[in-house]
Amino acid sequence: MSTLVGMQLSGRYRLDAQIGAGGMSTVYRAFDQNLERRVAIKLLHREMSSDSDQLERFRREARAVAQLSHPHVVGVIDTGEDENRPYIVFEYVEGETLKDRIRRLGRLPVDESLAYAIEIARALGSAHAHDIVHRDVKPQNVLLDPEGSAKVTDFGIARSLRDDGLTADGRVLGTTDYVSPEQALGHDVDGQSDIYSLGVVLFEMLTGDVPFGGENQIAVAMKHVREDLPDIQALRPEVSATTAAVLDRMTDKDLAHRYPDVPALIADLEDALAIEAARSGTSTGEATAVIRTLPARTQRRLPFRMRHSIPLLGVLALIGVGVAIVAILAGIGDVPERVERGTGPGRVESTPQGTKTVSVPRGSAQDYDPLGDEEEHSEEANRVVDRDDGTTWTTETYEAGIEGAGKAGVGIYIDARPEVEAVAIQVKTPKPGFKATIYAAPAGTAPKSVPDGWTKVGGGTVKDKDQRFKLDTGGKKYRYYLVWITDLGDSDSAEISEIRLFQEVAA
Repeated sequence: MSTLVGMQLSGRYRLDAQIGAGGMSTVYRAFDQNLERRVAIKLLHREMSSDSDQLERFRREARAVAQLSHPHVVGVIDTGEDENRPYIVFEYVEGETLKDRIRRLGRLPVDESLAYAIEIARALGSAHAHDIVHRDVKPQNVLLDPEGSAKVTDFGIARSLRDDGLTADGRVLGTTDYVSPEQALGHDVDGQSDIYSLGVVLFEMLTGDVPFGGENQIAVAMKHVREDLPDIQALRPEVSATTAAVLDRMTDKDLAHRYPDVPALIADLEDALAIEAARSGTSTGEATAVIRTLPARTQRRLPFRMRHSIPLLGVLALIGVGVAIVAILAGIGDVPERVERGTGPGRVESTPQGTKTVSVPRGSAQDYDPLGDEEEHSEEANRVVDRDDGTTWTTETYEAGIEGAGKAGVGIYIDARPEVEAVAIQVKTPKPGFKATIYAAPAGTAPKSVPDGWTKVGGGTVKDKDQRFKLDTGGKKYRYYLVWITDLGDSDSAEISEIRLFQEVAA
């Protein structure tokens, strides 16, 4: 099929590159020469085109999906045939798939996982309302656009799901990692099957892996029929009981106990997202956007600052300033005393003289546990660079201290890409008393152990809630700056709310 690259369909669509392929069809990135825009085209394989049943199913399902108009569904633009090759034209989504994201990052933040599940569920709900069952819900079929929003694609188009049985080269099952029990058994499926598959996708987002493995597709499919999914809270302890209960109901083998429809599922997913966000006090990634779409009854679970937009909070702040000014003017004779009592640092952040803060993006922090399981609350890591003192990254609990766990230390590092000569570091914590050594490493991949590849540039005891250490880099620029915690003091864990680097201001 690669020889089709460069050809034109119907004198309009130029096939520029193959971007996907399956047993029934091939997907190309194409260019619509009439409207001068990129599109994606799914082209039915020629051998399938000669099967009248497959051809009619392709045409019928293409017409059905074309009726969908939803922000989380990849839209169908056009359909046609060229030399007996049926094709469907979709909007082209620039970005990665949800599967790519999981492979790249491993397990996703809990709130982000729920946010994507909500967006996918909303897309499925729209399809089910049009009597369309996806039948192949998996992260490979979820595209993430440049804004991070999820868009579901491949609504069962050009796939036979009933005719050939379990062993027909995967035609019925597709990717069995996500197959529902009833679909694995060859039964007719409805929207509840999509709900089960979405539950498996949510499990993978939360854990970084699918629940079952096996020697072949049939072995995996039978595990979906016979075995319960592993306990999510055992694999991801920070997941709330509410989220765990929603996941359990999504993937219940018994259809009478599984969610009956998508609206019921969405309501519980939205509640779970609000609860998770309220527990952490913050939101990450796409969760921030989804939280704004939650119904009012659900948003009431959230802290005030998460329920209201920045402009509203700004108005309230201005009102507060106005009230303060009126109060001062009303007692003008006491201005010196009032001003003296009112002075203080407040929320204003100061920088060491002659320096400026190094700007690092959200996503630049990484937990570091090379001597353990290489996991130290990774989902919390970016809280140290979110400019919010109310959120913290926390080490695991070490009741016998770090040494008692057989470790020399654990830590968290900042990626100051491409490189910077930092002269100071600020470590903010609600729980001072721990000791930390500050290391730095050059561009490339972050070193996998301490001290190999790292250079000591500072450190000491974090005595205050706002501790600053001078750094001695020897005039060198480094990309990574590691806060390596070696002693927890009187506590069994360490917490860090913010880490900031400072560099000298150019003369």
